[in-house]
Amino acid sequence: MQQEGPTVKREIQYQWRVREHMARVGMKNSRDLVEPLRDRGITLSESQIYRIVGQEPERIAFSVLAALCDIFGVEAGDLVTYTAIDSARRRDKRAVNSPTDVPLLDAYRPVRARIVDDDD
Repeated sequence: MQQEGPTVKREIQYQWRVREHMARVGMKNSRDLVEPLRDRGITLSESQIYRIVGQEPERIAFSVLAALCDIFGVEAGDLVTYTAIDSARRRDKRAVNSPTDVPLLDAYRPVRARIVDDDD
């Protein structure tokens, strides 16, 4: 199958949002992830976890990614957002899973039910 027209190179930029999700669940530092990861069968040193939290990883094991998703109750697209830009033009900017696309945690909290008797 042959493509028509010139191929356009794309620049991919991404944002790793683990620290944001940690804050949402009340985790203050990377050591707070040691036990939840260990509970899910992931044994990493504190320095490895620190790098996962503090830096944007170039690569990550799927088991670690799945464990982080389970810990925070999110999907992989909520942990990583990315932007793809045409290198030649730099104006075809397309944001996917941008922070504005991810609903706030309050949207997932249930609304308090009010029970009313039939007599009222």
